[in-house]
Amino acid sequence: MNSVRGDLGAWRMPPGTLVLAGTPLGNREDSSDRLRRALADADVIAAEDTRRTKRLAADLGVTLTARVVSYYDHREAERASELVEALRAGSSVLVVSDAGMPTVSDPGYRVVDAAVDAGLPVTCLPGPSAVTVALALSGLPSDRFCFEGFVPRKPGERARMLAQLVAEPRTVIAFEAPHRIAATLEACVEVLGGERRAAVCRELTKTYEEVKRGTLAELAEWAADGVRGEITLVIAGAQPRRELDAEELRALVAKEVDAGSSKKDAVALVAAATGTPKRAVFDAFHAR
Repeated sequence: MNSVRGDLGAWRMPPGTLVLAGTPLGNREDSSDRLRRALADADVIAAEDTRRTKRLAADLGVTLTARVVSYYDHREAERASELVEALRAGSSVLVVSDAGMPTVSDPGYRVVDAAVDAGLPVTCLPGPSAVTVALALSGLPSDRFCFEGFVPRKPGERARMLAQLVAEPRTVIAFEAPHRIAATLEACVEVLGGERRAAVCRELTKTYEEVKRGTLAELAEWAADGVRGEITLVIAGAQPRRELDAEELRALVAKEVDAGSSKKDAVALVAAATGTPKRAVFDAFHAR
């Protein structure tokens, strides 16, 4: 088991150690003293965007002496082996993303995995994360939650993801692009129901920070005219449901068929929306 220990009051980048560091979501004043020290002390900095990291250092009054290398999604596998070699040689390696915590829907996982496999020490400088900030601001239950990453871009994949969340009792958090949030909220209304409570958090910690709270139907209407900025979506978990009888299930399937769905699709939609097994919905619809 690898561990990193030391006096936090005089903390410095440990040699031969991989360090993950959370960076500000927007407001530079959220930077910790340890982040400043890590930027100044690191031998190698692996940055999602080297320009943004250099700008952050300049804003914090830190002079970089490290070798700064790019570390983004398409270069993760290639860079991971290079960074592990640097660790083996005794260099301290700092991993930072553009904003928030590395590995949380941002690059970082592969190099952590490689370092652990190599028996090298890994530690983390706690810092901002849009996931927990949005959860705290949402006004929704925060004792249990799950994070879904970015909502799939393709409508079919998005619908399948939402169908898996119909009966999820935990608060759900996901990232979404501003130009897709309206379509995603409409899909949420269709699959999860318009009355489900939710919050759209945009531009967290920045000048135009905004949190819109309401039902999914209300938020879909609000987003229809367009939304700007970095988006984190928070959706309330499902409430316990009573078991529907055959007549109620049959009526729901008939409603979907009348709306234009095929019988097969209607059965699937009702099953997903009610948490009832497909076979039970099918049998209820065809019972006479």
